[in-house]
Amino acid sequence: MDFWYGILSLVVGLLIGGGLGFYFTRKKFEKELKENPPINEKMIRAMFLQMGRKPSESQIRQIMKSVNANR
Repeated sequence: MDFWYGILSLVVGLLIGGGLGFYFTRKKFEKELKENPPINEKMIRAMFLQMGRKPSESQIRQIMKSVNANR
């Protein structure tokens, strides 16, 4: 009986640990995305302006398309 109780305790512990690990990892990932959002068109415009260039809309769309394709 002690053997089965030990196996059951191990399985329950793994399930609880996996669930808690998944929950906290998801929360951490969502927090990181909120603090450091993925690149957007406004950021691309700012990078071009810092380089001293005025980007056209087609250039911005092309860069966004290549960024989204590489995800």
